[in-house]
Amino acid sequence: MQHAVGSPLPPPHQPGHGPHTGWAPAAGAPQGPAAGPPGFSGAGPVPPAPPTPPAPPAQVPAPQHPLAPQHPVPSQHPLAPPPAPDVSGHVRLPPGGPVGVPTAPPAMTAPDPSATTLAVLLIGPAGAGKTSVAKYWADHRRAPTAHISLDDVREWVRSGFADPQTGWNDHSEAQYRLARRTCGFAARNFLANGISCILDDAVFPDRPVVGLGGWKRHVGPGLLPVVLLPGLDIVLERNAERSGNRRLTDEEVARIHGRMAGWYGSGLPIIDNSQLDVPGTARVLDEVLARAIASPPNW
Repeated sequence: MQHAVGSPLPPPHQPGHGPHTGWAPAAGAPQGPAAGPPGFSGAGPVPPAPPTPPAPPAQVPAPQHPLAPQHPVPSQHPLAPPPAPDVSGHVRLPPGGPVGVPTAPPAMTAPDPSATTLAVLLIGPAGAGKTSVAKYWADHRRAPTAHISLDDVREWVRSGFADPQTGWNDHSEAQYRLARRTCGFAARNFLANGISCILDDAVFPDRPVVGLGGWKRHVGPGLLPVVLLPGLDIVLERNAERSGNRRLTDEEVARIHGRMAGWYGSGLPIIDNSQLDVPGTARVLDEVLARAIASPPNW
């Protein structure tokens, strides 16, 4: 039960008892006559008010000598501790946006892809060495670089994972599109904060669903696609070393490799790394990217 704001309510009255000891009447409440014997009116002579003492003369502060030491304000004291830094832990990050086409350097200087912020898409069939080359290339750059593998992002889904090896259907296509969009968002955020990205995916030249259009839409026109396409025997040998759902049948590997041959004549740079190890392929990749920076591909 709530009471109106004001003086507190007095305690309940008890028969035969006066007010509670120590209970003060409310401020501003009318006061009745004081108790006294019969016939006592309660009014007595009012003593005159004491005279008001005269105000003291105004004090004029004594002038200070110009060389007299001044006490600093406590907040300006030279020994005062500095203001506490912001320890909230909130770090503002630039928002990620579509990646623009790299600016071509002056003709007199050769571009250095190892020190340039880039977005690279490494394309190739299963067993081409995309993941190994991408990790090595990212590890050995002078500029901060992140590696984003679409297969890894797809497998973030644990329960209900739609494995394309069991058949490409609406469910697996939806998870692929979601993973590609997630990779694109991550790449844009990394690049907006000065971190290069290399992404790898088995992009087919003859299949719009698993094609370059989605990557260009999610990352931006500055994405530089490069194709790794070793010989079929090399791809089959590397696929045999895999395990789990990353290992495909020989028939599937041969079919994918044949479809990847459609990249020839597309205008995209192609690296045949059949006779190259991972460091050698990364060096060739730098050479290809240097040319792509100087003259971005039209795709």
